[in-house]
Amino acid sequence: MPGNELLTMRGICKYFPGVKALQNVDFTLKSGEIHALVGENGAGKSTLIKVLTGVYPLDAGEIFMCGKQIEPHSPLDAQRENISTVYQEINLCPNLSVAENIFIGREPRKMRMIDWKTINKKAKELLNDLNLDIDVTKTLDSFPVAVQQMVAIARAIDIEAKVLILDEPTSSLDEVETQHLFTVVRKLKGKGLGIIFVTHFINQIYELCDRITILRNGELVGTYNTEELPRVQLISKMIGKELGDIQSVSKNEDVKSKEVYMTANNITSYGCINNFNLDIYKGEVLGFAGLLGSGRTETAEILFGINKPDKGSLSIEGKPVKFSDPSDAVNHKIAFCPEDRKTQGIIGDLSVRENIILAMQAKNGIWSHIPLKEQERIADEYIKLLQIKVSSKDQLIKNLSGGNQQKVIIARWLATNPYLLILDEPTRGIDIGTKAEIQKMIIELAKEKDMSVIFISSEIDEMIRTCTRLAVLRDREKVGELVGKDINSDEIMKTIAGGVDQ
Repeated sequence: MPGNELLTMRGICKYFPGVKALQNVDFTLKSGEIHALVGENGAGKSTLIKVLTGVYPLDAGEIFMCGKQIEPHSPLDAQRENISTVYQEINLCPNLSVAENIFIGREPRKMRMIDWKTINKKAKELLNDLNLDIDVTKTLDSFPVAVQQMVAIARAIDIEAKVLILDEPTSSLDEVETQHLFTVVRKLKGKGLGIIFVTHFINQIYELCDRITILRNGELVGTYNTEELPRVQLISKMIGKELGDIQSVSKNEDVKSKEVYMTANNITSYGCINNFNLDIYKGEVLGFAGLLGSGRTETAEILFGINKPDKGSLSIEGKPVKFSDPSDAVNHKIAFCPEDRKTQGIIGDLSVRENIILAMQAKNGIWSHIPLKEQERIADEYIKLLQIKVSSKDQLIKNLSGGNQQKVIIARWLATNPYLLILDEPTRGIDIGTKAEIQKMIIELAKEKDMSVIFISSEIDEMIRTCTRLAVLRDREKVGELVGKDINSDEIMKTIAGGVDQ
């Protein structure tokens, strides 16, 4: 059971020009507890963490650590107060060894020289304590993200942290890696650490956390014992309204009575997908379901011309097509929103307007410039349509929340009037409210514009709510289709696991 109060934040206020980022927020963390901090993008989670870790000075309020008032003015101050953070994007040095990353700036020395033998030995012991047995003399970038996160946690523990902040730690991990992380987190909890767990994954909150603090629009909604807060109430409190219009899709619709838009016939790309056969109908939301590595993204990239199949064929409305590159797919009215919006989607130093018209400009060609007034008209239309929260259409996109960045990418492709829209993890890392808005929009696009939509998501509940049909992939092969009442979690998991006759 969690122990005494370890960290107390009272009446925390933080203001930016024209914005009340935090308004009288209270937060308490007990020793030996895992405490979820949740809320929509813009709710104030990141700001609260940055105030706690000295990135931002607070404008009002008090912070107490073990009953003693503290005022961290920098992350180094916070570390001195035994507060450590492991960020979603690992902020270590990839070109240094694992051991060097753990002890950088705190290297044991002998005769004024760095004691490499002691560094490597202590690093090995720390990681063994986290159930990780690796060569600590290898560079950090030679290991996957899951291992790099463990290294970051080992460093945090070794500076004698009492409070450990985990900021979206599972966003880049598969299920096995996530469970390993959870084992380590529970072990740290058992040693008396207080752990603040920031996440968008509702299932993980209920699997791991003791208590939940909910923020909305910079204000405290409340703190609850996890076991006493039903999931529906959690979602309702996060978004400030009842969910209702996005709970499910009509499963009675016979999509196969619709016209076929695209057909994939025995598509094979060695190492990516084998013998993939599929008809894609107009006006349907077709989900690609499967575990990481099942071939979902690879198949989508073939349909958009990013990769070429080694054998097999594609046809659109019965006519054979070959895509030499994505521009061919765009010319055939196909659009693709990639999984990694940061590196493959947005151009951070361009404005919202410029990001929205990018695909149209590329389609028109470099010598056919879209006039500024037309750019502004298009940007205004899609900002309104998708309810993108911006101060101006000329605001830099890098200054938007993740959810609003995602909406801009979708707007970019909708502006090209596609017949087939491919969305790869369009709601990853996005708050519950924006996620529901995007799901609703996808359903409406298929129904009202007769658009074909391919929807890829790692969340089964999201697939159930959004898709009218599922193509299930396993080990780089399509192993089944689910339609109508078969689109439920039991059938999806059985098919993925191979428990259904194909």
